[in-house]
Amino acid sequence: MAPSPASAETTSLFGRFYGNAYLLLTLTMMMWAGHAAVSRLAVGEISPASLTFLRWFIVAGIMLGFSSAGLRQYWPVLKPRMVYLALMGALGYTSYNILLYWSAHSTTAINISIINGAMPALIFIFALAFFGQRVTALQWIGMLVSMAGVILTGAKGDVQHLLDLSINHGDLLILIAAILYSGYSVLLRKRPLVPSLVFFAAMTPAALVSSFIPLGMEIATGEFFWPSTKGWLLLIYVAIFPSLLSQIFFIRAVELIGAGRAGLFSNLVPLFGAGFAMLILGETLALYHVVSLVLVLGGILLAEWRANRAPPQTS
Repeated sequence: MAPSPASAETTSLFGRFYGNAYLLLTLTMMMWAGHAAVSRLAVGEISPASLTFLRWFIVAGIMLGFSSAGLRQYWPVLKPRMVYLALMGALGYTSYNILLYWSAHSTTAINISIINGAMPALIFIFALAFFGQRVTALQWIGMLVSMAGVILTGAKGDVQHLLDLSINHGDLLILIAAILYSGYSVLLRKRPLVPSLVFFAAMTPAALVSSFIPLGMEIATGEFFWPSTKGWLLLIYVAIFPSLLSQIFFIRAVELIGAGRAGLFSNLVPLFGAGFAMLILGETLALYHVVSLVLVLGGILLAEWRANRAPPQTS
């Protein structure tokens, strides 16, 4: 039986949405910006390791339920890559998240914004060093311009803010987290040739199992505690948006345009974060926010300009 016009239209709309890397990346960065805010809100409401463990407990249950048929279908492809899948789940998911939550206890939002803004540069460097990916001069310029916008945002338009920063334990933790997630982003090019939902579902058990390590450490040191009512609400947000939807969107975007180009969009995170602060906390929009937005978006457009005009590659 032929599909109804309504169902065909719905399928077409979803296809256009899921095939638009720029829309997927923009939504992803909005979710990540919300995640950065939640990491600060979660302090005292839910312990870092319990937040990490419970989020992946929820997500693994959802993904294994939705993708069980796909996992069975592609098991012959996935089985030889179990070490890779375990590494990716522990590296990109558990390690980044727990380091982010730990860092939020001992560093400031300005430090987190600036250090996380180094991800695009790290991704380009890793792609160049380990895979010999060619980076054009315009892409480097675009990356530097957009990073200048990130730094301006973090400095709140005043260079003296940068000069007054001191490197502490939290700064080191978020730097390690940015390095690990950049490595994860580059290694996505080596993913098994399976649908992105199946690939993500295959990594979630590794994220869940590896989260037992920080959970055990937290229990052993007496720092574990169950979430408050607010903590449970924050957990639900983290499980659905940064943990589930954003990861699916990011994997698909890397599949469409590559890790280097996708990673450049992470410069939008501090700008979205500033927007959320303005809407939720009533902060005012300053001139440096506008300048930062122009720099970040302009840098992305520079990096994408030649990429969009390059001839298609054949595999």
